[in-house]
Amino acid sequence: MTRLQEYYIKNVIPELIKKFNYGNIHQVPKLKKVSLNCVTKDVVLHSKTLDHVIADLATISGQKPMTARAKKSIATFKVRENQPLGAFVTLRSHQMYDFLDRLVNFSLPRVKDFRGLERKSFDGAGNYNLGIKEQIIFPEIYYDNIDKIRGLGITIETTSKTNEEAFELLKLLGFPFKSQEKK
Repeated sequence: MTRLQEYYIKNVIPELIKKFNYGNIHQVPKLKKVSLNCVTKDVVLHSKTLDHVIADLATISGQKPMTARAKKSIATFKVRENQPLGAFVTLRSHQMYDFLDRLVNFSLPRVKDFRGLERKSFDGAGNYNLGIKEQIIFPEIYYDNIDKIRGLGITIETTSKTNEEAFELLKLLGFPFKSQEKK
């Protein structure tokens, strides 16, 4: 059991039960999965770029990524059907908690001029989307070994039904959200 998983069980569950008055422990929202993806136009232009994208995602996640392919041809973007466009990986269970622990405690504080995560990035169904502009914020990536700085998308899927429940869950897990300021 990872450190964040233990923290969730011992501290977050009782807090959520107290705040939302759940009658059953199974009503408490929990994390389902975390998806990381990196799709870039460079893969269309240079086929070797896909190897670098896959290597970066494998290093960050600790799991082998799958190749993301085009579903249909789009002549404007010079994309053919079934052509590789990038890579994605889905983390669950221990790998998910380990990744989120590293993201919150090591990677996000390394972002230059970081002021907190946006509160409006919830999708209405209790899931949170986060964009990272540079993969070098992760301590596993060696700056000398990368060919180009790329971004990646992170989707955190929860079992919560509302954005408020998901926000409270992620806040209690240590996600650094921007404070709600009155203007």
